[in-house]
This record gives sequence, C-alpha cells and structure tokens, in this order.
Amino acid sequence: MSAKSVSARAQVSGKAQAAPAVAVFGRVSSRAMPAPALAARSSVARTPLVVCAATATAPSPSLADKFKPNANARVPATQQKQTAIITGASSGLGLNAAKALAATGEWHVVMACRDFLKAEQAAQKVGMPAGSYSILHLDLSSLESVRQFVQNFKASGRRLDALVCNAAVYLPTAKEPRFTADGFELSVGTNHLGHFLLTNLLLDDLKNAPNKQPRCIIVGSITGNTNTLAGNVPPKANLGDLSGFAAGVPAANPMMDGQEFNGAKAYKDSKVACMMTVRQMHQRFHDATGVTFASLYPGCIAETGLFREHVPLFKTLFPPFQKYITKGYVSEEEAGRRLAAVISDPKLNKSGAYWSWSSSTGSFDNQVSEEVADDAKAAKLWEISSKLVGLSA
Repeated sequence: MSAKSVSARAQVSGKAQAAPAVAVFGRVSSRAMPAPALAARSSVARTPLVVCAATATAPSPSLADKFKPNANARVPATQQKQTAIITGASSGLGLNAAKALAATGEWHVVMACRDFLKAEQAAQKVGMPAGSYSILHLDLSSLESVRQFVQNFKASGRRLDALVCNAAVYLPTAKEPRFTADGFELSVGTNHLGHFLLTNLLLDDLKNAPNKQPRCIIVGSITGNTNTLAGNVPPKANLGDLSGFAAGVPAANPMMDGQEFNGAKAYKDSKVACMMTVRQMHQRFHDATGVTFASLYPGCIAETGLFREHVPLFKTLFPPFQKYITKGYVSEEEAGRRLAAVISDPKLNKSGAYWSWSSSTGSFDNQVSEEVADDAKAAKLWEISSKLVGLSA
C-alpha cells in the first residue's frame, strides 16, 4: 500500500511498560477512488487499518507531535492572540492568507491541513514566524476527520475568533466521479459538506470569541455565479431540484442536480452550495450569535495548485490570458491579503456579504447569482446537508 493510500491522520499511543506497543490508526483514502471501487457509504472505506509494532524503547514522536508547533495554548484565552482556523492553509490562497495574518503580529493561525509535513514546510518557506501558527490535521473528505479535528481543537485550549473555509478540490478533467470516505461525490463532499459540518460544530466557539467580532468566511467562486461572464462558461453551475444531493450524491447519482457527472460542474455546484450556506448562516445565526458570515471571490488566481489536475495547455495559456487580455489576474499573495482583510479588517465586517474587488474601488459587496439568492432552495439545501452530515435525523 502506497503512502498516499493511507490518510495522514495518525495517532501514536503507548504507556511506560517494558515493551510498549505503538498503534497507528489510519483510514483508507478515497480521494482517488473511482466509482467501481466504492459502493455508496462503503463500509470498507471506513474500516480502520490497525498496525501494531512492539518496541523496546519509548515510542518516537508522531508526525502530529513533530509538525504542529504550539498546538496547545499556554495561557488563558483572554491572554492569547486572536486565533483563526484556515482550512487548506498549506498552499495557495489559504497559505498566503495565513502568512498575511501572521505578519500582523496580532493573530495566531491554526493551519487545518491533511499533511503535517507539507504545511510545516510551506509555513517556513513563506517566512511565518515560529509561534505564529500551529498545525492540526483535517481531511474534509471524511466526516470522522472533521469531528476529530473539532475535538482536538477544543482540547488545545485555543480561542477562536475566525473560521475560514478555504480548502477545495477541483477535478475539471475527471471522466468518472471520485468519492469521499462517507460515499459522497468528492467535490461536493469536501468543498461543501465537510465545511458545513465544521462550521456547525464550531459555531459555539465562534459565538464566544474574546474579540467580540467573530467571523466565519467561506470562499466562493465567480464560476458559481451565473450572473458573470466567467459563470456562463459551460458547464454552468445549476443545482436543479437537488434530487442527486438529496440521494447523497452517491455512485449511482453523483451530481447535485441528478444529471450526468461532470467534474468541472461538480466544483461549480459545490461553490454555489458554499455561497448559499453563508446566506443561510447569516439569516439563521447572525442576530443571535453576533458572528459575521461572509463569502468572497478574491480575484482570478490563475497560477494555483487548484488547477493541478487541469490539462497542461490550460495551465500554460490561462495565466497570460488573465494577465494581458482580461486584466483579471491576481497573484496568490495579493489574494491572500484580500482574504486576510475579510478576516480581520473592521471595514469588512458586514454579515451576509459576498466580497469582490475592483481596480478602481477596491473591495465591494458584490451581487450573487439568482440561484445563490434563492433562499427557498438554500433552505432545502441546508436541511439536506444537515441530514447527510448527521446533524439532524
């Protein structure tokens, strides 16, 4: 079994005995698992792999111990720096937002990532100061991992002032769907359902934020807004009647609208779901909790790891096209600064907003598409999502 076939989520346990045992628990990854390999809600995908090895000495530190500096708080919450959790913070937009926040000296960033080593190396490469960040494992394609992350974060003693749902998978050239550990189509399961569960489980922590200005930010996409030129590039986002989603987007019905699978559309649909979720959270929770809920499109990041699975010609031509033709090109670093501003800038504290930027006016609350603004459909999406992640019956 290759290293990629086992989740990086690992725990090492042992007691002071003559020959302590080291138990490593891992979950079979589903990120590259095609439909024939996974039945809906596959019990195989959720079966833990247990490897036991007897040692004569104390166990070596696990990856979790080695690559998560300052994971646990050392002072009471009121004495800590403001803390932001950023998913997918080991690269691209998330990493650069983490860098921008850390550079202020006023924030501690919890990098919620699948790969400890990658996250640590990335943080060091961009010059994030030691102590300005910590790393906790999170695999959004596993609801079990989401719940474990929340448990680990709460046990760390850290405060929470901002939650940033940034991580995403994009499979534009995929001919067959891939699935999460829970049997959901990968784009919807990771980009929407994983974040949906995460935000609901951490809502109370946000509500009690010591800075009294808590924010929950979910990254959207212009490609999911069909009221834009980019949003009208086929295949267009469309959740339809949500029949596929209601069925759990399984192998037999992997698209939210119940239609034939398309990898690019699956991503766009997931982003529509993310932006709808922000609007629902604002309507359901803002007045009662004081949490600011917002989405954003930071600009066209034409050179990003999100396009890693796109065709080579696209990756070659898209950046110069955006730089010199559309003039919409935004570097990862600039996009990161924009996301950091939505997290921390007092002027961008409007709940329910969808932030965008223009060269002339800077940030502004943009208009979402007709589908994203369909609150009746969004309420239905919320109800189905709650059932799929186990928050309601």
